[in-house]
Amino acid sequence: MAPATAFEPSTGTCHGANFAVVGARATYDEIDCTLRHRTETVYVGTYESPAADAESPPAEGSAGAAAAYKVCDEKTTTYLGGPWRNARIWIGVTHPTQAAWTGGSRWFRCEAVELSSVEDDGGLVQRAGSLRNVLADGTSDLMLTCYAVAQDSSGAIASMPGVACTAKHNAEFVGIWYAKDLSFPKDDATWAKFHDGCRGLIATYVAVPNDADLQYRTGVVSLPGGADVWALGDFGVRCYLWLDGAELTSTLKGKGVKSLPVQFK
Repeated sequence: MAPATAFEPSTGTCHGANFAVVGARATYDEIDCTLRHRTETVYVGTYESPAADAESPPAEGSAGAAAAYKVCDEKTTTYLGGPWRNARIWIGVTHPTQAAWTGGSRWFRCEAVELSSVEDDGGLVQRAGSLRNVLADGTSDLMLTCYAVAQDSSGAIASMPGVACTAKHNAEFVGIWYAKDLSFPKDDATWAKFHDGCRGLIATYVAVPNDADLQYRTGVVSLPGGADVWALGDFGVRCYLWLDGAELTSTLKGKGVKSLPVQFK
């Protein structure tokens, strides 16, 4: 008889169950990606030393967990054919159970999930169809585009549904800014630095000067991931221009100063 081998998941497979940090063999439900599913395994990697030498899988926020997340970040972009942060996509890392780890399993799964909306902490979508190369040509309906921001009585954003840029909107995604030298934002001073970073992307995106007048041309929405992924080294911030009260019906990309004039001082 051949020697026994431990179970290891496969890349390019889809799963009906919700994402889980711990992947038990008993709940591994690989299904055809053309059927409705919740997660897709875009890569299966192997924990390396020193994480692999530990008696338990890497804890949340540990160096081993951060290293696996970094691999999954890169492999997801490769698998989808474009930067996953530019789309309604969330990623997570699944590791073996304690029992499987004790038995020698050292794999980790990189899982990609479609979201209903990244702007409103949207829920996981039951998707039909693989995510492989879905972002390759930039035309997928998963791509972040334009938004109709609504505010509550305090002025905070109440909702931010995505709409076609040809429909009425007052906000637009402009790109990803990386805040790796800053802490996770918890106060006004840190948020101000995030907004400044995103304004720089707005200036490039619209083709307006990145000067002292930029703050009077447009508002800004800066959306980092949660504190949990920040602890894993995910410093990507989704950046949006925001014109409160405007009713735009086209993109402002490359339109210049006439499309984004100084509005107040």
